Amino acid sequence: MPEKSADKTIFSLLEVTTSIKKTLAERYQSAFWIKAEMNKLNLHPPSGHCYPDLVEKKDGRIVAEIGANLWAADYERINRLFLQLLNEPLKSGIHILLLARITYDPQYGLRLRIVDIDPGFSLGQLEKEKLATIGRLRQEGIYDRNRSLRLPLLPKRIAIISVQTSKGYSDFQQILEQNPWKYRFFLPLFPAVLQGDRAVETITHQLRNIWKIRQQFDAVAIIRGGGGDVGLTCYNDYSLCREIALFPLPVLTGIGHSTNETVAEMIAFRNSITPTDLADYLIQQFHNFAVPVTQARERLADLSRRILKEERQQLFHAGRYFRSVTASLLARRSRDLQLAIRDVQRQSTGACRSGLHQLALARTRLAGQTAVFLSSTGKELAYQEKSIGWLNPDNVLKRGYTITLVDGALAQGIADVKEGQILKTIFADGTVTTRVDPSSTIEIYPHP
Repeated sequence: MPEKSADKTIFSLLEVTTSIKKTLAERYQSAFWIKAEMNKLNLHPPSGHCYPDLVEKKDGRIVAEIGANLWAADYERINRLFLQLLNEPLKSGIHILLLARITYDPQYGLRLRIVDIDPGFSLGQLEKEKLATIGRLRQEGIYDRNRSLRLPLLPKRIAIISVQTSKGYSDFQQILEQNPWKYRFFLPLFPAVLQGDRAVETITHQLRNIWKIRQQFDAVAIIRGGGGDVGLTCYNDYSLCREIALFPLPVLTGIGHSTNETVAEMIAFRNSITPTDLADYLIQQFHNFAVPVTQARERLADLSRRILKEERQQLFHAGRYFRSVTASLLARRSRDLQLAIRDVQRQSTGACRSGLHQLALARTRLAGQTAVFLSSTGKELAYQEKSIGWLNPDNVLKRGYTITLVDGALAQGIADVKEGQILKTIFADGTVTTRVDPSSTIEIYPHP
């Protein structure tokens, strides 16, 4: 009962929530079909109960959200129907049409009690998503891009995206590494989750890791063995399919199912039904190269034997002909050589005699020219010696010239003479020293 306090009526929280529960129970007595996105399934393994988070989105934004309860018995029944119809379990991230009752509990709040889920609705939604992915890839012009790449003639470096414990991966690896023809393959593993909620994220992550070192590989193989057709909707995801379509290396798939081809398989360079089929395909690529090479090698060996036989015969006949021709040619060239030797001897004797005569004449001319040159040069030297003698300072002084020194330095003009300086005048027969007296009046007249 509510409490009374002055002019206030006070309700407890339990009374309010109980009233809400009663009102909702009276207003919503039947179940409703509701379409929503299963944002999170929230399966609780110990009990088998699920506590899904349901949302509605518009333009990528959540506009409505509510929690729900799906009890273990109902979950097991609904999950079996999903596996039978969709080949997929009930899981997070799918659109569902659910039959639910509105419930309210004072402790846990407002929730939906899921009674049933229509797997046919989800199947239609998944098919829509698949067609939408195909449409977007075609619109962007990348649907056929990976299939248009060229696989190397011998694809031996294959980056493997798989689960290490997968039987399909083990079979694939065993077939390639133990092939009886001893073909060698490089098969590094890039571990990823191949189905379920984390498949898109981990496969995309490994594709991007391989992209960084793509020069080390010829192709990429996505291998999933076992599990039948369950858990394949991730291979219709647009973001994953876009990564595959734009990948610079051929992408090979061996996902391990025979029905309902996924978009990833449609756009991959090569799709094999099982990992074993994919391994056989790679070995066949080596056969396609090795068989023609083996046949060509046999044809080449046979042709080489025939050619060698024919060439030996031709060489034998050519040798006989060569010996005959060579003997005749040597005899003829020997006679020509003897004649040439005698001719050279005659010409050499005449040339030597003519050369000795020319040498004697040259020696005579050289002796005469040398004597004339030495005489002329001697006269020239005597004249030069005489001219140099005329320029000797002693001879110049004897001709009446003098040399004047001012303070020991040669006076070259009147500008070098100042009052008070000592003048030394050198004659041919002696020297006169004078001082320019500052008390005397000295007049210096330069030459006109």
